[in-house]
Order: sequence, then C-alpha cells, then structure tokens
Amino acid sequence: MIKLFSLKQQKKNDEASPNSGPRKKAMTAAQLRITKDINELNLPETCAMQFANPDDLLDFKLIVCPDEGFYKGGRFVFNFKVGPNYPHEPPKVKCETQVYHPNIDLEGNVCLNILREDWNPVLTVNSIVYGLQYLFLEPNPVDPLNQEAAKVLQTNRRQFENNVFKAMLGSYIGETYFERCLK
Repeated sequence: MIKLFSLKQQKKNDEASPNSGPRKKAMTAAQLRITKDINELNLPETCAMQFANPDDLLDFKLIVCPDEGFYKGGRFVFNFKVGPNYPHEPPKVKCETQVYHPNIDLEGNVCLNILREDWNPVLTVNSIVYGLQYLFLEPNPVDPLNQEAAKVLQTNRRQFENNVFKAMLGSYIGETYFERCLK
C-alpha cells in the first residue's frame, strides 16, 4: 500500500535538494486520488483489474464475471478512463464486451446513476465496481439504454433470460450479433 503522507514527504525532500538527480513530474490531484482509491480497493472475487501500463493508473480495465443471476458465467470487460477533474467528475466507463442488457447499450455506454447525476466526490472506484456488479445481478428495466432488452425483461422474464444466455453463447438476438463471452 502506498502511503500518501510518504509521497508528500518525498516530494518535499526532492524539492529541498536540487542536486537529487532528474526531477519527477509532480502527481496531479486526480493521480493522487486514484492511487488512494486503488490502494483501498476491495475487489469482490468476481472482479479483476488490468493495467496496460502500471505507471498509468488513470486508464485501466475491470473484468466482471458474475457468479449468479442472468449473467452467471459471463466475462464482461469495462474500460475506465479517469479524467484530470477526478474526483469532482466521475471516470468515463465503457463496456467493451457487447452485452444484451437493459442498462448497457450496444455501443458500451453504461446507465448507472453514480456515473451521471448521482456522482459525488466522496464516491470511489470501489463504489463504481459494486454498482456495475449490481447491474448484472439486478438489471433495471425502468431506466434503460437498451429499450428492446428492457421491454423483454418487463414483459417476458423467461424470454429475457433465454436472450441473455443465447447472446453470451455467441449468437444473434434480432439483427445484432453478440460474440461469445461465457468463460
């Protein structure tokens, strides 16, 4: 775990000694906060994180593998991009795995209230992880991005379950082809 106090002390020490070698670029507020969020992250067993560049904590992937519900056995990858105004603005989150879901459209946009109007700077990456995990346990047809999936969920739960499974196997639902995402 990185201690923020030690980072601040190290910065003061580096500034005090001008002959300490090449200067490191100062961490931004967003970088400090995301470092803290990731250090305090309590990932459930059904989730994992991947960093393309371990030195860049502002761009990473979250893999969600639900172990219950409609999406049990699936593997869904979300891309997180943390902007310079974090935590005052939420990260941009897109689902890279095309999924038949009322709250995730076919372009990967995610309808999760804490990523929009209910975002608050006290929320963390941990909050988003649990929010995404909850979307797979309890899809919300009342506030949909994928209208067709929401309508099927509201009117014919068994058909919705069949469509989800068929999509995860790698098949067409209507005109849309979904690539296999079952583990």
